[in-house]
Amino acid sequence: MSDAPKLVLASKSPSRAAVLKNAGLDFAVMPSAVDEDEIKLSLKAEGAPPGDVATTLAELKAVRVSHGMGEALVIGGDQIMTCGDVAFDKPVDMDHARGHLLALRDKTHLLHTAICVAKEGAVIWRHLEVPRLTMRAFSDSFLDEYLESAGERVLASVGAYQLEGLGAQLFARIEGDFFSILGLPLLPLLDFLRGHGAVPR
Repeated sequence: MSDAPKLVLASKSPSRAAVLKNAGLDFAVMPSAVDEDEIKLSLKAEGAPPGDVATTLAELKAVRVSHGMGEALVIGGDQIMTCGDVAFDKPVDMDHARGHLLALRDKTHLLHTAICVAKEGAVIWRHLEVPRLTMRAFSDSFLDEYLESAGERVLASVGAYQLEGLGAQLFARIEGDFFSILGLPLLPLLDFLRGHGAVPR
């Protein structure tokens, strides 16, 4: 695999990096300088569906980083969480995280998870998954215990939970790909990378 294209993750997400690392991929991390908040506001004002917003952000990140990277395959990802007609952003503090979880309690929310690969400034592949997650009607006391135990790690997730840890206890039902919930649809990505000689067949 010495002549395989170099892989670059255009994201500062620890979760996405962990998914790739645990799958045995060798890659560099180069977060993009895309102004996500401004783009989100613009797309939402235009009435763009959440999946389109996530896909556009993933593409912009990958394309931005891929310029001047030669044959490198640059992976961009984004995730938009919606519950009903409300789109959520990452909580800014623990009080905000608590508010997120109270809003999601006993309801089903969607994770619009987009991924794309760019090379030399052009998108060459994209994929979107939309897992459905239903939180149980947990008690206020459980919520207090959860936030105290999980701590500020919850601020790294738009839903204020890490499903691979204690956050699993918040849920009654999950429908969809586990890796997509973590922020990166791994299996479709691996299939694409095999076709481009970036991972072994």
